[in-house]
Amino acid sequence: MTHDDKPGLQVATLGGGCFWCLEAVFAALRGVEKVAPGYAGGTLPNPSYRQVCSGETGHAEVVQIHFDLAQISFEELLEVFFAIHDPTTPNRQGNDIGTQYRSVIFYHTPHQQSAAQAHIAALEGERTWPARIVTQVVPYQGFFHADDDHLAYYARNPEQPYCRAIISPKLAKLHKFYATRLKSSAA
Repeated sequence: MTHDDKPGLQVATLGGGCFWCLEAVFAALRGVEKVAPGYAGGTLPNPSYRQVCSGETGHAEVVQIHFDLAQISFEELLEVFFAIHDPTTPNRQGNDIGTQYRSVIFYHTPHQQSAAQAHIAALEGERTWPARIVTQVVPYQGFFHADDDHLAYYARNPEQPYCRAIISPKLAKLHKFYATRLKSSAA
């Protein structure tokens, strides 16, 4: 699926806990043109943050990643995705608890579906995690943007306690293990 009429630009929609964390990590990767926090997988059109947090809409906090295939593949995005969150805890990431924090891949194409399933199978085969991976792989059916106060949250609030305690360690891990894949300004 191309986007914005730019050849090679693809879209991925991933959920793995708080979208502030995912946005900060994926925005640092070379080849990622744009990362938007929002909601997917629920029943209510255009939900608010408060509605999603209630757990009653069925949405997950996600990021929609627009990436250039000439610079980064969907498989590389999956590699980072599974390295920065715990895909074995249903409906939670650390202290963030609820269905909105589930691990989920909303695939846009048959290739994304098969790549996600193959990646999970490989991780399971390697016993990368001590428990079974519970990441959902489901068809993409829509995305709702989060309110503007959630955009670039970490970039605007790096000293906020949640950011320092939760997001900064994820970024440190990204810099340690994926330094060659970072944008020059993020390295």
